[in-house]
Amino acid sequence: MPGENLSRDEAHERAALLSVDGYEVVLDLRSAVGDPAEAVRTFRSETTIRFRRTGAGTSTFVDLIAPSVTSVSLNGRALDPAVVFDGSRIALDGLADENTLVVDAQCAYSRTGEGMHRFVDPEDGEVYLYTQYEPADARRVYATFEQPDLKAPHLFSVTAPEGWTVWSNGAGERDADGVWRFAVTAPISTYITCVVAGPYHYVTDSYTRTLADGTELEIPLGAMCRKGLAKHFDADDVFLVTKQGLDFFHDHFDYPYPFGKYDQAFVPEYNLGAMENPGMVTFREEYIYRGKVTQAAYERRANVILHEMAHMWFGDLVTMVWWDDLWLKESFADFMGSFSLAEATRFTNSWVTFANNRKAWAYRADQLPSTHPITADIRDLEDAKLNFDGITYAKGASVLKQLVAYAGRDAFLEGARRYFKRHAYGNTRLADLLTILEETSGRDMKAWAKSWLQTSGVNTLTPAVSYDAEGRITELAVLQEGDELRPHRAAVGLYRL
Repeated sequence: MPGENLSRDEAHERAALLSVDGYEVVLDLRSAVGDPAEAVRTFRSETTIRFRRTGAGTSTFVDLIAPSVTSVSLNGRALDPAVVFDGSRIALDGLADENTLVVDAQCAYSRTGEGMHRFVDPEDGEVYLYTQYEPADARRVYATFEQPDLKAPHLFSVTAPEGWTVWSNGAGERDADGVWRFAVTAPISTYITCVVAGPYHYVTDSYTRTLADGTELEIPLGAMCRKGLAKHFDADDVFLVTKQGLDFFHDHFDYPYPFGKYDQAFVPEYNLGAMENPGMVTFREEYIYRGKVTQAAYERRANVILHEMAHMWFGDLVTMVWWDDLWLKESFADFMGSFSLAEATRFTNSWVTFANNRKAWAYRADQLPSTHPITADIRDLEDAKLNFDGITYAKGASVLKQLVAYAGRDAFLEGARRYFKRHAYGNTRLADLLTILEETSGRDMKAWAKSWLQTSGVNTLTPAVSYDAEGRITELAVLQEGDELRPHRAAVGLYRL
């Protein structure tokens, strides 16, 4: 067993063997408050997975990282946890064509932002929980087939301390027994499932839109932060940008927002900028400003809101097969964040910000010894963790901007629309997107991808200008230098000074 790692080959083998019909996850988070009974504070996690065998073979494994496993049952047959659980995997053999796996475990609260993170507010002692999984930490909260191409509906039930509210990907409510029960999700990958729980300050709004077929779309909106930040929380501006983004993406993607509600949680001690959990986006609470800040700070927050929203379609609705194409979802969201910011919000100069910040980051990263092609070879989860960098995000987005110019804006957006409709709730590779863009643009996208995505390093474009005796331009050429000469589609501006 390779410890907590998972290789691409193992994931491909498992995807060829089985498909997942659904998860039912029952969590008891009452242990989050009060004194822990043991040195390691844990919570009960009971997972039921229904899956089918679709390939040859009778054995596989399910992923779980937990201090202890109480019981494992496969198709009604009890398995000894001491035999089948090694700390990160549960071995399963004797698979039938249709299978039901039940795992009862004690999972640990996190202080590192991996899995179920627990924060105690030093000002008032209140406890706040939230989950963070990408790339593979859902297995710290419930038993999973922890890979993006084994999508399935998820049904969550959560018991929480009295006075708490719990949120997840689907809409939820507290029943008479005090259990929070949530609507089953659409088929999604495990790494974008989410639970947020605690005495959060919660503000609501709604978004409505008439779709092309005449039906009315209504999306409940929510935004939350811990109670101590409520006086600083400008939820109105968060909702304004959210509604502007939903207008923009509905206009351009022609695919209704697919995940019901749209909650946004600003959470403490967050390791990332934000995470695109469908229906339950999480952000670092530093985006709640405690005093006066510059317009650049508001622009940055708006960009992150729109970046995560773009993922609802590109990344959540349609998801990569494996982490090789992590760059594609992040580059698309980075590009769309600036694109929508410029055309749908008050931040109309966002492309200037992109050039000065994101593209500059890409230039720096691409000239370091650590640079790599945008389409990196991700052999396992350890490789995936190393690839959240300036090449994946900023260079990828910069190159995607060139792709839009190369294909043409209309052809690119039509390609996106076809991509969402053709692959909704499925998994894809880069080749699937390139095939559609070839359909809509008529250009050779495979050659473009080989030149731009499979190489590293910068090249230089230099104008060569000839003038006549009166100073008028008689000839202008753009010269390219570099190890890899790449096809460009560039706009040339002429200015009278």
